[in-house]
Amino acid sequence: MKNIAVIYWSGTGNTQQMALAVAEGARSSEIEVAVKDVGSATLQDIQNSDAVALGCPSMGSEVLEESEMEPFVQSLEDLDLKGKPMVLFGSYDWGDGQWMFDWEERMTGLGVKLAGEGLKVHTTPDEEGLKLCRELGQKLASSI
Repeated sequence: MKNIAVIYWSGTGNTQQMALAVAEGARSSEIEVAVKDVGSATLQDIQNSDAVALGCPSMGSEVLEESEMEPFVQSLEDLDLKGKPMVLFGSYDWGDGQWMFDWEERMTGLGVKLAGEGLKVHTTPDEEGLKLCRELGQKLASSI
């Protein structure tokens, strides 16, 4: 059975809602999905997965959350991620989404194969935002 890791950081619950919807969209009878807060995730979760979804809201001046998510993303540089299917997602309150563009660039620089454009949802995801999350999960699942 194929498996997908959905790893996220969420301060207000918005990105957690997105993570659960991405997982819902990816899950099927052929694909097992594990959802983890980044604080409990390991590099083995990434290595042992056929595909990965990473979620983090925009923080500060449009950067990843600095105490848990940023160090985890930095640690991915130690892995061989060439060709690994991945999607990125997160919520934001202001700005133009630069954190997502920067994050996509970092991940493609590590060799991942983005299965879809990074998904940005303004503040709390509404039903349309959750639908987009489920569709992103489906894209990720179809990439493996």
